[in-house]
Amino acid sequence: MTTIIREGDLIESIADALQFISYFHPMDYIRALGDAYIHEKSPAAKDAIAQILTNSRMCAEGHRPICQDTGIVTVIIKWGQQCLLQSDKSLQAVVDEGVRRAYLHPENKLRASILADPAFTRVNTRDNTPSVIHLEMVPGDKVHIDVAAKGGGSENKSKFKMLNPSDSIVDWVLEMVPQMGAGWCPPGMLGIGIGGTAEKAMGLAKESLMGAIDMASLKARGAQNDIEALRIEIFDKVNALGIGAQGLGGLSTILDVKILDYPTHAASKPVAMIPNCAATRHAHFTLDGSGPSYLEAPKLDEWPDVHWQPDSAARRVNLDTLTAAEVQSWKQGDRLLLNGKMLTGRDAAHKRIKDMLDKGEQLPVEFAGRVIYYVGPVDPVGEEVVGPAGPTTATRMDKFTRMMLEQGLLAMVGKAERGPAAVDAIRDHQSAYLMAVGGAAYLVARAIKGSKVVGFADLGMEAIYEFEVADFPVTVAVDASGANVHELAPRQWQKKIADEALLTSV
Repeated sequence: MTTIIREGDLIESIADALQFISYFHPMDYIRALGDAYIHEKSPAAKDAIAQILTNSRMCAEGHRPICQDTGIVTVIIKWGQQCLLQSDKSLQAVVDEGVRRAYLHPENKLRASILADPAFTRVNTRDNTPSVIHLEMVPGDKVHIDVAAKGGGSENKSKFKMLNPSDSIVDWVLEMVPQMGAGWCPPGMLGIGIGGTAEKAMGLAKESLMGAIDMASLKARGAQNDIEALRIEIFDKVNALGIGAQGLGGLSTILDVKILDYPTHAASKPVAMIPNCAATRHAHFTLDGSGPSYLEAPKLDEWPDVHWQPDSAARRVNLDTLTAAEVQSWKQGDRLLLNGKMLTGRDAAHKRIKDMLDKGEQLPVEFAGRVIYYVGPVDPVGEEVVGPAGPTTATRMDKFTRMMLEQGLLAMVGKAERGPAAVDAIRDHQSAYLMAVGGAAYLVARAIKGSKVVGFADLGMEAIYEFEVADFPVTVAVDASGANVHELAPRQWQKKIADEALLTSV
């Protein structure tokens, strides 16, 4: 018997799921992160996890995005072969209409991040379409759908290699994870795909991230097959690296490792690895022809009783009177609370600034004596000054750092580590790089009391804004001497973890 899947039901279900995951974390992630918070011994990492958990609860209460990067949409569809889509549109068009409705929802508008013509003009499609669809025809009379929204910071850290059949997967993962830095916003999950062909391995890695976090129960009962044993080995060895939450050093870099495999050629061992960030977003529903599927909201009392507050020992900084001498007094690891006015700018703005400087044109704003925040905020709704506005990955601005510091910029705010060229420029100009917590976008936005566009308005969320902030929390990641918390802290925690393991084994 044929099951009729109505166009409107699929659209409504996709739209509901995307709105749902924009403000509700999967509860398995929250439970695992809550456990990580309890056991974390690194003060910096514990503070970062507290911000993520507090932000998560705030978003669940306020129905606003967990992260300002509301992601590129991936839809994995297992379509029962007895089902018929009642529509004159393509499946891609129907799914994209659901995406469009979700991202343009007037009460919770999500950030449009998808650019057409990716190699050249990179024009924003304005509604976050098209989505990426993976379709498999399967026996049955139902349609099973996984919906995910993947942020660019974590997607950009994806890794792939055609290993030799005799090569160690564990060794490759342990080589790759430190190279990923903290731009994927740990603690999160690692999805690994093994086998098939290059594109099949990547698809398996992405699909594996749809699974529930179950590492604690797996370790409690013990591995029952080789894949489970591999998951446990990678989990333990990655966490022993000491990278920690946001790369600040600590015990929990990942909360789980998920692995899917597929038969492959005798000469090949393709392996793909994709991380899921602290804003992990995925949902699952089934259509059986009876109407749309709506997801059930979790109960707020299921969140851990964690309520982040600014560190009483943090130094308050007045951005409006900030001097080079004060910046040079900061040391890596210091916690600051920023107050006053700061500028924003990210990829497109920095590229345009460079083009204008190369042509000898006057910039729309003066950067001398200012601090810049790498961010692309969500549009505000209701009485909001700005929507969720967490940091974007600072590494992408590395090639512009020396140019910006030459304009008199005093400091920069972003997430994750900086590369060697940026650190050298920071040291040479006696400036600083400050790190805000990725995955705490709504919490951070509460510290923004004023917002106006001051340059490149046509760039939308990538325009230059001037934010007025009050007690905006940051950590000094690179100080004027070039000391770098993302190098020093993980190294210290890797040694602590190794020493503790040695003591335990004696």
